[in-house]
Amino acid sequence: MGIIFVVFGLNFFFQFLPMPQPTQEAGDFMGAIMGTGYLFQLIKVIEITAGVALLVNRFVPLALVLLAPITVNIFLVHLMLDPGGLLMGVFVLVANFFLLFAYRNVFSDVLKPQVPMAHEA
Repeated sequence: MGIIFVVFGLNFFFQFLPMPQPTQEAGDFMGAIMGTGYLFQLIKVIEITAGVALLVNRFVPLALVLLAPITVNIFLVHLMLDPGGLLMGVFVLVANFFLLFAYRNVFSDVLKPQVPMAHEA
């Protein structure tokens, strides 16, 4: 999963891999995100940074949290707008949730309805 995010994140900036033509709907959606002038670039920087974190096995829980909304959106864009990439969308979504599950002990307090603040503990 780390390799996927590093490669495709870098490909956005350096265009070393040919990308398939998206459907009109997916192209419009991605165009709107790129039209903000910052959001798509931010997403790609997060993908690269989190992908490297996964590859070097550092800050993995943080990387997984940062990638979770990105992987859900990759999956949903391919499910709803561009089915040609659905296999990749399913793969990154399943991989992210598998790793989140593997690190579930790290997230146990986050999933509690109420946790004492640090100065109260």
